[in-house]
Amino acid sequence: MSPNPPAALFLADGSRFDGHGLGVEGIALGEAVFYTGMTGYEEALTDPSYAGQILTFTYPMIGNYGISGSAAQYGRACVAGTVIKQIAYHPSHHLAKIGLPSWLDEQRVPALIGADTRAITIALREHGTIWAALAVGQAALNDAERALGEYVRAAGTKMLVPSVATSEAFAVGRPGGRRVVLIDCGVKRAILRQLDALGAEVFVLPYDATQADVLAPDPEAIFISPGPGDPTDLAGTIELLRGLLGRKPLYGICLGHQLLALACGARTYKLPYGHRGGNQPVMDLIAGEVLVTAHNHGYAVDAASLPDELEATMTNLNDNTNEGFRHRTLPVAAVQFHPEASPGPFDARRLFTQWLDELPRN
Repeated sequence: MSPNPPAALFLADGSRFDGHGLGVEGIALGEAVFYTGMTGYEEALTDPSYAGQILTFTYPMIGNYGISGSAAQYGRACVAGTVIKQIAYHPSHHLAKIGLPSWLDEQRVPALIGADTRAITIALREHGTIWAALAVGQAALNDAERALGEYVRAAGTKMLVPSVATSEAFAVGRPGGRRVVLIDCGVKRAILRQLDALGAEVFVLPYDATQADVLAPDPEAIFISPGPGDPTDLAGTIELLRGLLGRKPLYGICLGHQLLALACGARTYKLPYGHRGGNQPVMDLIAGEVLVTAHNHGYAVDAASLPDELEATMTNLNDNTNEGFRHRTLPVAAVQFHPEASPGPFDARRLFTQWLDELPRN
């Protein structure tokens, strides 16, 4: 196998961007998206919300501090493939356990190196999120356009949450602490760590759990996690949340925010190219302050569709999309961004603390 096999990214509009690969040859199929963070590549590559996506890093040098393992948000890489302008083969950091190129090969993630990531980002900004094929190796390049054509005809996001959500219930955190049931649609480790640090006992259940499953631990609150894909794919989870309204306090982030909105009667829609990175300014309409926040989502809640019983609490200052809401009479609230960051700024971490502090005691 050549150490630098030819590679290319093929977009469904006919665009092609060439470079070379690493050690893994083959074809990755998924949505082409871009990530604007200068750091945080380990967290991004292991973020379950990137499942089924080909991730282009806009920052030109990626991998200079290696892979530590401690920053990973999941037990494996979740991206379908990745595109990097320049990759660091010799990392320098005291926590680095392995270099990024070796880790990508170990994780069997096809990578395109040396492509014009600026041109790719401009193409995605102009076109929006688009289906794509990342091919590494001559055989893969020869077959990429055929494979992409077949993929586009059947593409969807229905299998993304099942690919990253737990299939078995488990518990983490502090026994005897605030009892929280977490509905897992693709939860990040940072969320579980933060809830643990705040003294919560967290019962993690699959996204397709029943109402009886959710209520069995007699939780003080229910948390709906982030995850990949279109929230309307999860009709069963939406119905579950609708049945829980008024029974227990509910809090959602990212995909959980969208699912709660749908359960309350609002609508969602697909963003042209999504919000991905650690630099999104959000206005907290209740506190009257601006938070710089971490985002990773391709869908949004239609602010105009919020029913009267929901009050908008957050708005994105870049495009005025809804970033949060709360119920006017029930203990229900959600935010679109990631208070736990990982990667990203810590401006919004207080939201988890506030939520737990405000919970009524059983």
